Amino acid sequence: MKPFALLLLPTLALATAPARAPAPRAAALLVALDPQAEGLVPRMEADLSRALGTYDELQVRTPEALYGQPVDPGAQAALERAKGAYADALSAFVAKKPGRAEERVRASLQEVPAAAAAMRGCTPLCDATALLAGMLLERGEPDDAKHALLDLMALDPTYALSPQRFRRELLALRAEVGTSHAAALRGSATVVARPAGARVYLDGEALGYAPVSIPALAVGAHLVRVERPGFRTEGQLLQAGADEQTVTVALTATPAYSAARAKLDAVVRELGKEAPSPAAVALGKSLGLERALLGSVRTLPDGAGSELALALYELGSGKRLALRRMKLQGDEFGQLQGELERLVNHLFAEAAGGSARAVQSSDPLDHTQGTEEWSGEDRGGKSRQAEKKRKATDPLDTVSGTEDW
Repeated sequence: MKPFALLLLPTLALATAPARAPAPRAAALLVALDPQAEGLVPRMEADLSRALGTYDELQVRTPEALYGQPVDPGAQAALERAKGAYADALSAFVAKKPGRAEERVRASLQEVPAAAAAMRGCTPLCDATALLAGMLLERGEPDDAKHALLDLMALDPTYALSPQRFRRELLALRAEVGTSHAAALRGSATVVARPAGARVYLDGEALGYAPVSIPALAVGAHLVRVERPGFRTEGQLLQAGADEQTVTVALTATPAYSAARAKLDAVVRELGKEAPSPAAVALGKSLGLERALLGSVRTLPDGAGSELALALYELGSGKRLALRRMKLQGDEFGQLQGELERLVNHLFAEAAGGSARAVQSSDPLDHTQGTEEWSGEDRGGKSRQAEKKRKATDPLDTVSGTEDW
């Protein structure tokens, strides 16, 4: 029996070994204290989430995962109709049924404005536009075919017309239009989102965070898509001309974002207090989080940049583990991500009572290893006195969220 018992020991040990606790779920969530600061929030949340991702012991939940970033079901349905109509048009075109082909290709194009929010690229818009150009040329309307080809080249300058599908005359017309004065015309546009800070895509390519200026925009059709975590994705079909245009997109918040935002505003009101935050506990329960970087962003007067106040919370108890403030001067040299990573590093070090990990700055002129110059508490003397005086009137102790906008 002894050998048999010895064989069972490893199995029994494995069976009785305690299960490893899952890694705490963590997120970085910010509130803008004024409309100008609103545009900074999505990008800073993304950078802070990446910084959290450097800690293997955490499961990072992005704002998109927490709040959702849905596409309007109506836009998705319109996209499916556009694809179906184009497939019908192509079948009719191949079968030499020009009337049916044109009817269905125009039906496909009519669905595009409603489908823009669901379109990640120019399919089926580019395909339908090329097919329309081919049909117009065959019908003896070269000028209208040229207009369609201009739209096609504006959407995708590299789009290749299939020589198996289209006549040589259309390929020659495409080359002619490509070298024409009309193809060289450029306009400009500005994309504005409400709220600001949404990510802007033009013809499937990411441009930046709204508001975004688009200079040297090829005249013709373009697809604009605007995304922000916690809001429904929106899109528009832009017909660019020689004049400057402004595209304004109003975003609709998701129910998850609206519910969490009220709790996050309450946490920000308590950010300067050391007592446990009931609002932080409620936020953690509603979003399924155990840890969080929570804070606020505000613009400073006289163009002096902005200020980020960021705290690390243990959400089960609502305890604030660490708090730091940081002044930001923009991201002209790509330094923002490195600065935020160092800030997160110092918050975790402060919470653990240890020293911060060294983080390489993206600014070649920056040879400091952390945030030793951010706070007057670190400088001592008169700076410490100035810091104490500033804290006496700290807006974090009295801020009431964004209800006064």
